[in-house]
Formats: sequence, C-alpha cells, structure tokens
Amino acid sequence: MENVNRSSYSAGLTIFERFLLFGSKNWISLFALIYGVFVLLPFLAPMFMFLGLDSLGKAIYTVYSFLCHQLPQRSYFFFGPKISYSIPEIQAVWKDTFDTLVLRQFTGNTEMGWKVAWSDRMVSMYVSTWLFGLLWWPLRKRLKPLPWWGLFLFLLPMAIDGTSHLISDLYGIGQGFRDSNAWLVQLTGAIFPITFYAGDAWGSFNAWMRLITGVSFGVGIVWFGFPFLDQAFQDTAQSLQSKAKRLDAWQTKLDESYQMLVRTAQESKEK
Repeated sequence: MENVNRSSYSAGLTIFERFLLFGSKNWISLFALIYGVFVLLPFLAPMFMFLGLDSLGKAIYTVYSFLCHQLPQRSYFFFGPKISYSIPEIQAVWKDTFDTLVLRQFTGNTEMGWKVAWSDRMVSMYVSTWLFGLLWWPLRKRLKPLPWWGLFLFLLPMAIDGTSHLISDLYGIGQGFRDSNAWLVQLTGAIFPITFYAGDAWGSFNAWMRLITGVSFGVGIVWFGFPFLDQAFQDTAQSLQSKAKRLDAWQTKLDESYQMLVRTAQESKEK
C-alpha cells in the first residue's frame, strides 16, 4: 500500500483556469498595463526618431500604419517648432501631392519634428479610453452604469464628425467641404480667424472636433462598457474560486482516505 499513486488525484485548477482566475481578479491592472503600452507606444516613434534610433521609430510607424491613416496634416508632431502642420507646409518639404498614400509616408524631419504614429483622432480616442478607464475604477461604486441611449449620445458626435470627414475626403484631400468649412463661416458670420475654419492644423475647428469627439467616445465606451466587463470578470472569478474550493474539499477527503489506507496497511503488517 505504500506505493499508492497520489498523482491521479486532482490537485486543483488547470493552468489555463489559474491564468483565467488571475486575469479576472486583476483585469483592470492588466488593462492599464497592456492597453497602456498599446496607447503610449505611438508616442515613442517620434522620440526614437529624434534620438537617431530610426529603425525602432520606423518599426512603430509601420506597425501602426495598419491601424491608422497616419496623414501628417492630421497628426501631432514632437521635437519641432509646431505641434501640427498644414498640407502646403508638408508639401513644401515632402512631395507636392494630395495622394494620401504618399502623404502618409511623411514622418517628419529634424526641422519640423516627427509625427506621432497615429492621427490626432486616434490619440484622443485611445488615450481618453485609457485615462477614463483608470479614473473609472476608483469611482465605479459611485457611478451608475451609463444606459444604452447615453452611449449613443456620447458616440454620436464622432459618428457625425467622422462621417462628414469621410464624405468630404471623397472630393480629394484639401478640397472637400470640411477643408474650407465655408458652411461654418456662414453659420458664425466669420467671427473667427480664417485659420480656425480652414485646414486641420492645431487650433482649427477640425482639430478641435477630432479632439472633443474622441474624448466623448472614450468616456462613453468606458462608462457604458466597463461595468459589464467588471461584472463579467467578477462572475468568472467567483465561478473559478467555487470550483477550486470544491476541488480542495475533494482533495482533502482523498488525502484523509489515503492516510487511512496507509495506517491500515501499516497495522496489517505489524500484525
């Protein structure tokens, strides 16, 4: 009886279940870390270019080019005199073209600085989702979940702004109604400088709308979606913990039975 094999007894959760339990109990920390890296990595591209680590910078630009149009006139620039540039300014140092496939290839230079690896709209969307996600966690018990119609209202501004930009760009970059915003000039009586109405540079109407609607998107996604995520992870963790307790109880009973068999065998030998 000394050779009874205890390896056949279940000792607890599987490796996958242990991993799932850990993730469910620490999901907000994993979100902060993993999603944070995803959000902040594009900001390292201009830094790497500035430091002369071109291969690292270009690698980030390449990876994020599959996620964003990366048009330079709608991107933020670091390590230069301005945070953004107009199409004529970019054409003067790059190529005299309105072709988006060519324009998006311009990452910057030592005089103008280097662009972030995705557009200003993507920055406002993803960064706000990350920041408001971290802010929501300590306030989650005080905030009521956002209803579906609230989510709709938070996403509607981006839907309108993004769709109107998409339609405008069909007329050609720099030639659509969202490039001149003549309709807004008429609506406001031209009370603002022309730089506010035309183009996409920082301080323009277009730039402000991409920033504001992106932040609205982030708030809506977090406020509506995170309570569901949190509840789902709590349910998963409770289910796995209950299973672990049941397995532990069975393991205890098996251990007791095993010890009893060992004692019985020893007593039999002594007799």
